[in-house]
Amino acid sequence: MNKPILRNKYYLYLTEFFAGMSVMAVELGASRLLAPYFSSSQIVWTIIIGTIMIAMALGNLYGGKSADKNPNPDRLYGRIIVAAIWIAAIPVVGKYLIVGISAILIFSVNHNFLIIAAFLACMVIFVYPLFLLGTVTPSLVKYSVDSLEDSGSVVGKLNASNTIGSIIGTFVPTFISIPAVGTSITFLIFAGVLLLLAIVYFMSGNANFLKVKKLPISVVLFLGCCLLGHDSSFAFWQPGLTYEGESIYNYLQVSEDDRQVILSTNVLFGVQSVYLKEKGPTGMYYDYAMASVYMANPEKDAPKKVLILGNGTGTFATQCQRYFENTEITGVEIDEKITKLANDYFELSKDVPVTTYDGRAYLNAIDEQYDVIMVDAYQDITIPFQMSSVEFFTLVKDHLTENGVMVVNMNMRSNAENNINDYLADTISNVFDTVMTADVLGSTNRILYAGNGVNLRGNFETGFAVEEDADMQVMMGRVQQGLKAYEAGNCIMTDDKAPVELLGMKMIDEIIMDEVQYYKGIYEKEGIQGLMNQL
Repeated sequence: MNKPILRNKYYLYLTEFFAGMSVMAVELGASRLLAPYFSSSQIVWTIIIGTIMIAMALGNLYGGKSADKNPNPDRLYGRIIVAAIWIAAIPVVGKYLIVGISAILIFSVNHNFLIIAAFLACMVIFVYPLFLLGTVTPSLVKYSVDSLEDSGSVVGKLNASNTIGSIIGTFVPTFISIPAVGTSITFLIFAGVLLLLAIVYFMSGNANFLKVKKLPISVVLFLGCCLLGHDSSFAFWQPGLTYEGESIYNYLQVSEDDRQVILSTNVLFGVQSVYLKEKGPTGMYYDYAMASVYMANPEKDAPKKVLILGNGTGTFATQCQRYFENTEITGVEIDEKITKLANDYFELSKDVPVTTYDGRAYLNAIDEQYDVIMVDAYQDITIPFQMSSVEFFTLVKDHLTENGVMVVNMNMRSNAENNINDYLADTISNVFDTVMTADVLGSTNRILYAGNGVNLRGNFETGFAVEEDADMQVMMGRVQQGLKAYEAGNCIMTDDKAPVELLGMKMIDEIIMDEVQYYKGIYEKEGIQGLMNQL
């Protein structure tokens, strides 16, 4: 190790620092790259962490062997250059690889599609560059330990440098770069840091001439990735979006036509919020949820207090304001950027205060009681486990008035035994003495109504009978047609045990398979050409 830049070992510690920082940044970037397609559930995080640990373990093994065989730092910094260019290329090709892998698997996999697709996408996109970064630590140990007398101290400093870098690499993407400039540019920033680290090394003197000669090629490749990869669009097949961006919690997409404005937080799984430019039914579960207002008090114009946990861009709040007078509405939404979109694009009324908070934490912090509490909290396509347990629904009950009603959106209806909706409904039935459901026509949603000592059906039909608004009559007529008492089972979720991610993934897998069955049939009979003709 005869390079002047490495003689005092500070550059080795700096290399370890930036390697640790980049690994964590790529890991967090991976979650945001995959989330719009596969969700950001605990299962997806498990896949990301698992594949990255595989890459790092293999990198450690290879790096140690390589350093023993040929202890030349040029080889390590050459690998860092390759890792940097690969990471820089992720914004250019990553989303296309995800869609391509998904398209292939959807015709060959019958079960656990999302899990398998997410795992293969991680393996293809992230394992190799992180394998290369995994070679850093054992290589640096070889280059930096001069004697057994100071080996413990040197290795400790290397590990400390890596850990400090990892800490910074955890916080910076989450709280600064991804919200500010997006996932794509975050990848480019950290790739640029790694590339600069290697360039400084090779330009410091006594470097292999061929390696120095290749530096301009690396810089050109990186700049090309910057030009092609700065586009943050995940739904690259959808032109003309009104807005596309990211927050700390979500990928966000707003689309608009002459009739409505729509928010989606996932490119593959439907609509999260909708705003109708003219008063009318949404045709979605929000219409069914408004029946809860009658159930709490059949007198349409009686004053009512409504709390919405998971306000989104305010669809339920807006519809309640349009169809019910004397309604005081409060919203709770954990994602502040969604609330900003509600004000910018969805014309959320200034009369609806929205608190940026977790729904359960909000209930713990207040004493107010409400006539209606709407629970519509989803992150991507999964239900937060802390808002699906006996303890949570007991907390909701405590914040309802004597005749208060809780209404819950359950967005994955299924006929399978012991599905996620069965678990939710059984859990709620363990807390409330009256539970009724209604399936939303034309969707996979099911609406659940719950109360204690409340005549849900009687109050609803009393209010519905005197309804004069024609649109409301149509909407409530659909509810009346599908409304039925729920027969409780024993699938109970608690704070200690609430497997919502596994149950949700199972249901999504079923929904996807049902949706693509038609196209699978065409593919099996007519092959690719027949499928292309159909599309």
